[in-house]
Amino acid sequence: MSKSKVAFVLLGVFLGSLGIHNFYIGRTKQGVIQLLITVLSAGTLSLASWIWAIVDICTINADASGVPLS
Repeated sequence: MSKSKVAFVLLGVFLGSLGIHNFYIGRTKQGVIQLLITVLSAGTLSLASWIWAIVDICTINADASGVPLS
């Protein structure tokens, strides 16, 4: 089943530092890493995680199983 590109972008922009956009497309390992970076640093590295999310938004065109985002 195809995931929505709009939902992916919105999740990345608003919840990107928590890695929620990665969980949405099935990239659980990267989502957990982003979540742990933000939580374990008490939010001090959340900007770095958010920048990572913006890069993901610009480069990801398919979910974890290779199905293109619609």
